[in-house]
Amino acid sequence: MPSIHPMYAGISANFVRGGATTIETAEYGSAAQLSFEKTPIYYLLGRGETSGRWIIANGEGVDDYPQLAEFALGGGTDHLVSLLEFPKEAALRGVSLSLTSDRPGGFSDDQLAIIATLFPALGLACYRIAASKTAADILAVYTGAKTSARILAGEVQRGTGGAINAAILLADLRNFTALTEVYQSGEIAGFLNEHFELIGRHVEENSGEILKFMGDSVLAIFPTGGEDGEDPETACMAALVSARNVLEANEALNRQRAREGGPDIGVDVVLHLGEVFYGNVGARGRLDFTVIGRAVNEASRLEKLCGELGQDLLMSESFAAACGVACEHLGSFELRGVSRRADVFKLAVPTTASALKSESIFGKPSASDLA
Repeated sequence: MPSIHPMYAGISANFVRGGATTIETAEYGSAAQLSFEKTPIYYLLGRGETSGRWIIANGEGVDDYPQLAEFALGGGTDHLVSLLEFPKEAALRGVSLSLTSDRPGGFSDDQLAIIATLFPALGLACYRIAASKTAADILAVYTGAKTSARILAGEVQRGTGGAINAAILLADLRNFTALTEVYQSGEIAGFLNEHFELIGRHVEENSGEILKFMGDSVLAIFPTGGEDGEDPETACMAALVSARNVLEANEALNRQRAREGGPDIGVDVVLHLGEVFYGNVGARGRLDFTVIGRAVNEASRLEKLCGELGQDLLMSESFAAACGVACEHLGSFELRGVSRRADVFKLAVPTTASALKSESIFGKPSASDLA
């Protein structure tokens, strides 16, 4: 079946008598997608036909389609393909159903009659599966896996949600606005995608979730609550490892781009710990499942200090106290719109993400005393 997904062009399920069942996805531009052009299915689509039959035992299609040549080597004698169209309310065009027999003489007339009756029912089942999977996949792409699960579980009314404690990661691309004066919009979008890709990858691999892309900024959270109760140190360490990974990967990306004559785009990261409202906000018919609250506002204001202090990674007092890593106090600062001054910290000793993991997650945590 084709899919509606930013990464995958299609998905196939293969069932072999006495063997394993496999599910395969074809990424855009991959060898799997290109090989699709050498299949009986592609042939039928090009001719506008909905069914086809190849008597493999007679050599039909064996020289034209690698798949049929493989079936022939495995003792295949007959191959059927049926294309069934889905309703047109979505971009899912339909499903192709194929059967291969190794019976001497191929499919019998009685078997062909059974298949003709069975395929439409299978097509309807495939449509049901495809529609459900597409809804879940696309919602996860736009809202994140954890958030989409809550939405699909029924949290869809404005105001539904609740207070949670979370480590907050806010990443902002440095001086990005100035680039829009120099580069075309397509190039700007390409730069954003490159940096957002590496931020997203390192947030998600440490169990965080991106909630929002805001222009040239990214907002992500690492909830402190789990099956074993509140654990702010683990959440903060996951956020800190993500931040260090992001900074290291960003440096590598800039080095690569510099070799190609492109711009150097820095990233500033702020880490904070606090209570947020995690749920639905917005208009009655247009909602956003996100986090709001004082902690989010404070993280946004702290980010403005990165340039002033010449630091690409800053931590709030609450985060520094909970993360289990020695930190250095940089001072107390007024934040716009925030009533009390904020104590701001950096890592006491610059270290890599891998070192943080080995020392603080998989080994004994380091001292949490603030330098």
